[in-house]
Amino acid sequence: MTIKTPITIAYGDGIGPEIMAATMKILTAAHAPLAPETIEIGEKLYLEGFTSGIPDTAWESLKRTKVLLKGPITTPQGGGYKSLNVTLRKTLGLFANVRPCVSYPPFVPTHHPHMNLVIVRENEEGTYSGIEHQQTDEVYQCLKLVTRPGCERVIHYAFEYARKFNRKKVTCLTKDNIMKMTDGIFHQVFNEIAREYPDIKTEHFIIDIGTALVAAEPERFDVIITSNLYGDIISDVAAQIAGSVGLAGSANVGNHVAMFEAIHGSAPDIAGKKIANPSGLINASIQMLIHINQPETAMLIENAWLKTLEEGIHTADIYSKEHSKKKVNTDEFADAVVAHLGQKPASFKPIEYRNDIRAKIECYGERKKTLSKKELVGVDIFIDNPHYAPEELGKKLTKMHPHLQLVVITSRGLKVWPDCMVEAPYAHHCSCRFQATTDIKNLQPITHHHIIELLQQFEQLSLDVIKTENLYTFDGKLGFSLAQGQ
Repeated sequence: MTIKTPITIAYGDGIGPEIMAATMKILTAAHAPLAPETIEIGEKLYLEGFTSGIPDTAWESLKRTKVLLKGPITTPQGGGYKSLNVTLRKTLGLFANVRPCVSYPPFVPTHHPHMNLVIVRENEEGTYSGIEHQQTDEVYQCLKLVTRPGCERVIHYAFEYARKFNRKKVTCLTKDNIMKMTDGIFHQVFNEIAREYPDIKTEHFIIDIGTALVAAEPERFDVIITSNLYGDIISDVAAQIAGSVGLAGSANVGNHVAMFEAIHGSAPDIAGKKIANPSGLINASIQMLIHINQPETAMLIENAWLKTLEEGIHTADIYSKEHSKKKVNTDEFADAVVAHLGQKPASFKPIEYRNDIRAKIECYGERKKTLSKKELVGVDIFIDNPHYAPEELGKKLTKMHPHLQLVVITSRGLKVWPDCMVEAPYAHHCSCRFQATTDIKNLQPITHHHIIELLQQFEQLSLDVIKTENLYTFDGKLGFSLAQGQ
């Protein structure tokens, strides 16, 4: 007796119900040993008062099955609604977003006929932590938080993925020429882990030229590992130049739970018309089958899908007079894939997965590390400053405290005091840096009590403190950046 794997399915909003019905028809016809249970999430739940778009019963299903096949979700505009996708990824610990981007010439037009790359995107950290503040009438802040364990976990996953699927190279994309600490640790961890995989080639590019190369020469890439925001952007770039965003599936993988979805949105403008291409969700379901150790069924469906493409049976989004033979709707496309089950493509290389392949990779990012000697050596005090020019402010803040000296005043990271080189500096939002000594090579420890005393002095001067940031050294190395121009 075949044991069926429990999965949770969510039909979603917009075109979601249509493409999910088509995908489930194919899974059923392929005799995938699944035991699906359905949950309702998304727009309807938001409007019923579930602020995150998901009820408790849905969470219970996910805890049982640990696998979610999800249609696209609509987040209502306004009202402070949070993205359900972000909520699911962070709550379930789905740290790796895996997006294969493959071209299918000539049936899907593309300028890059040999493109076959996979983007692994960190899924929980960076600017997508969603920590933002308005600090003054004019200044807004978004915090970018990056952890070493988070970097280790997703980078380790990318190398394990490459090894499992016989990929030859892993490329890291960062912006560590500017963000030397947050992107710097990502690049550093990449170099550390790369040494553990001598059989896999590695390279690193700054994200801007890296994105340009993805757009111009995607054939040179195999597996790309990058952080949250960068990965979100380049995966759409890659999917589009492969031929169509509508064909790409996506896996969101954690150590215990995984979620599979098409990368496109809910497309409410075409909902109910039965013209949507279900291929993105079909390909996501193929990723799901491999994840739950059903490679034979995955191979059966993927070959049938490729056979359908090369037979010229196409939905409207990829239909062309040159390479298409029949324009079909959502249901008809699914029927064509079902009809081709058991057949292999002739124009494309048939898919063959090893029976022992498992893409369920557990990476915890808990490598033992000796704690550094951490010393408090200063403080940045941010103020809302609508009244004072930098020179005047500098005079007010010098000799405020017997143990702390004003070292520099910055505006948006640029030095505006002392010796300002800017003709008309923006000083409405300032960071005032205090240390026991101005000598950056001979920093002296301070105490939290010193900072409290300093803040009391700011209050006496009626200066509006909007934020403080403690400055530390770790084993004598700076744990903070210097000002531009310092």
